Amino acid sequence: MRKITTVAALLACAASAPLAAKEGMFTPKQLPEIAEDLRATGLEIDPEALTDLTGFPMGAIVSLGGCSASFVSPAGLVVTNHHCARGSVQYNSTAENNYLVDGFLAKAKGDELPAAPGSRIYVTTALTDVTQRMREGTETLSPTERYETVEQRMKDITAECEEKAGYRCQVASFYGGAEYTLIERLEVRDVRLVYAPADSIGKYGGDIDNWMWPRHTGDFAFYRAYVAPDGSAADYAEENVPYQPEHHLKVSAGGLKEGDFVMAAGYPGSTSRYATLAEVENTFSWTYPTYVTLLNEWIDTIEEAAPEGSDARVKYESLLAGLNNFEKNTRGQLEGARRVGLVDLRREREEALAAWIAADSSRAAYGEAIAGLQTLSQESAEAAQEAFWYGFATRPALLSAAQRLYRLAHERQKPDAEREPGFQERDMTFFRQGLQALDRRYEASVDKAQWMLFLESYLDQPAGNRVAVFDNALGLTGEIDEATLSTKLDAYYAGTSLGDTETRLSLMDATPEDLEASDDPFMQLAVALYEYERGLEAESEERSGRALALRPGYMEAITQWQRSQGLATYPDANSTLRVTYGTVLGGSPKDGMAYMPFTTLEGITEKDTGEDPFNAPERQLQEIREKDYGRYYSPEVGSVPVNFLSDLDSTGGNSGSATLNARAELVGLLFDGTFESVNSDWHFDPRTTRTIHVDTRYMLWVMDKVDGAQGLIEEMDVVE
Repeated sequence: MRKITTVAALLACAASAPLAAKEGMFTPKQLPEIAEDLRATGLEIDPEALTDLTGFPMGAIVSLGGCSASFVSPAGLVVTNHHCARGSVQYNSTAENNYLVDGFLAKAKGDELPAAPGSRIYVTTALTDVTQRMREGTETLSPTERYETVEQRMKDITAECEEKAGYRCQVASFYGGAEYTLIERLEVRDVRLVYAPADSIGKYGGDIDNWMWPRHTGDFAFYRAYVAPDGSAADYAEENVPYQPEHHLKVSAGGLKEGDFVMAAGYPGSTSRYATLAEVENTFSWTYPTYVTLLNEWIDTIEEAAPEGSDARVKYESLLAGLNNFEKNTRGQLEGARRVGLVDLRREREEALAAWIAADSSRAAYGEAIAGLQTLSQESAEAAQEAFWYGFATRPALLSAAQRLYRLAHERQKPDAEREPGFQERDMTFFRQGLQALDRRYEASVDKAQWMLFLESYLDQPAGNRVAVFDNALGLTGEIDEATLSTKLDAYYAGTSLGDTETRLSLMDATPEDLEASDDPFMQLAVALYEYERGLEAESEERSGRALALRPGYMEAITQWQRSQGLATYPDANSTLRVTYGTVLGGSPKDGMAYMPFTTLEGITEKDTGEDPFNAPERQLQEIREKDYGRYYSPEVGSVPVNFLSDLDSTGGNSGSATLNARAELVGLLFDGTFESVNSDWHFDPRTTRTIHVDTRYMLWVMDKVDGAQGLIEEMDVVE
């Protein structure tokens, strides 16, 4: 009887969900504006505390440079999603010693493994408005001059900030370039893998359950931050010591119940809620459908070339996971756009905005900016379509490495301050580590199979989308069959020395003349394409310069128009620190479909088949059968909660975000959204937008009952 009542209550709640959902990924400086609603929704701590990036709790929130995470102990222990740390698990795995299959747990700090090359932990310490310095005097410049001026100022401000040792700084753009903020971040360069459950827990349900509800995924893992003995940032060294953060989160074993306040603090990647109609139409009529077809063929190609159980498959596991995730997300985007009528909604918005502008002659400049932006959006879409297949045809790993090395050789002819981003001295550690990472992410046979796939698609394109210099350099003129193409590519892999790590690294110091004299076929191809690609880059920079003049006017029009309706305008996500808030909430995304807010341990056994991806470890299944819930039992759900839903506004990059309760205690980790939610990158639908979190009670239960990670539990500050 109670279950019937609960479902009925859920459906009633779902019907009113639009009133509860909280749209917006808010910057810290916006939080005082919404303090009243934060309190009304249930926040118990002072909302003003959330604006202090060096205080509690925001001082515990960190970025991994693509995922979010948080400190959970005084000894630099960091918790994030399993899928965010999985690249490091894969990097340390081989077919014989496969941590993806077996999981990894360091019993002592000395057993912790170096994370994948390039892994970082960034702690945001200060935000400074630099809008005036960035924009002053740019209005009268030509598009290319404007782009170059803004880029140079960005590099100069960053360099000044990074004079402070151990910091990595960034100038972030908001509202299409209307505002700029300097973000100062402590950079932890020695990152070590501490614990990651096996894929059969951390990736339970695999690609089948990805973006789906109900979900039963233990998507959590732990890193540790290390610094030099004197406390300064340092590269990996045995003598380094755990970093001691000023703040860390308490971890809740008491958890949540339906309707409770939750908020997430993290680094959402990007959204497109202010994209123009032309951008929306191009994306949903051409880009996304093209990607769906390509991604499925790409996945099949890798799986065929790298059989299950082979060392090659281990090397490509991270790429496969990313491709499967992208493919399913893209399908969800298309379905969501169709369901809400996104193109029509965007057209209606632009018509309403145009009517508002026309109603007052003082707003005419807005109309001019919007007209110019619409023209530019169409040009950009056409350029992207023309270059799409060429971009994939030049994607082989060693060609990409050769192109970056040859570009570096040219950039090093300039003073450091004038080099392109990515090629300055501040970037060389990442550059070197990227070359090193190929060791565990490249196999010639698999790379060739992918290149064949991309080239066959490229060769099918209209003549206008073909690139003569590429065709001539690769010998793609006239009729060419599959066997001939395969033979051509074999010569590249047989003749290259770029597969050797030391060779790649040694070429970082080469001059352009050194590389032009190389007989390596990939380097020869990189040299042949260099001038053409600089031309593409120049065209892109000219368009970007025009956008820098036009998009701020468009965003100001949007902001003023929405303000006239009593609505606030938050900036699109751009990988900077944001806070989103709401409640634990199920929903009804479709007629006749109800989503309960929690899943439980018993759902794991219901799904389990013993075969990947529903192959929970036997020890876990035994604990569930015996109902050994321990201190993690929830009377509300009658078991240990595994995952839960909320109405938080989130997107990619939010993965690993700390999900906090009203007292700012860690109650979960944000790791996904429902399939019906993914289109919220473009349009927020309060009825369907739901975010998925792993419950800390399940995280602690797995650590305690399944993997024997009691040492880590003792290290954390676990509260009821």
